[in-house]
Amino acid sequence: MWMNRKWYIILALATVVIVTSAAATITAPEPVNLKVLSKNISSRDLQSIMADDFEDGLGVSCNFCHANAANGHGLDFVSDAKPEKEIARRMMRMTLNINKRWLKNKHPKFGDAALAVQCITCHKGQAFPDANEIK
Repeated sequence: MWMNRKWYIILALATVVIVTSAAATITAPEPVNLKVLSKNISSRDLQSIMADDFEDGLGVSCNFCHANAANGHGLDFVSDAKPEKEIARRMMRMTLNINKRWLKNKHPKFGDAALAVQCITCHKGQAFPDANEIK
């Protein structure tokens, strides 16, 4: 009986090791349909940029730019159905160009502390910046 119990414990531990190692090799899906951000950006960095630059800078949630999923559950982050997504891309390019051309940041990128002009610079936590403050 003791021998059978010992084998069950060994089998259980081996199962835990196998399942844990298999779970460790599963990676998050690669971000797709990126047209301004680097295509090899990590999911963590992408999430940070979306939360810190866009959500905070514009005071919006993901659904401001991202369309609803066809099945009605969640968002379709790949879809370009909402025009706000392309507007965001244009604004990102504009911000990068301002930092590069006028502020002499040779390699500006989102999520970079050296980025002087950011979404929040003009938007100040609002989806639509106050035109009177930009002049």
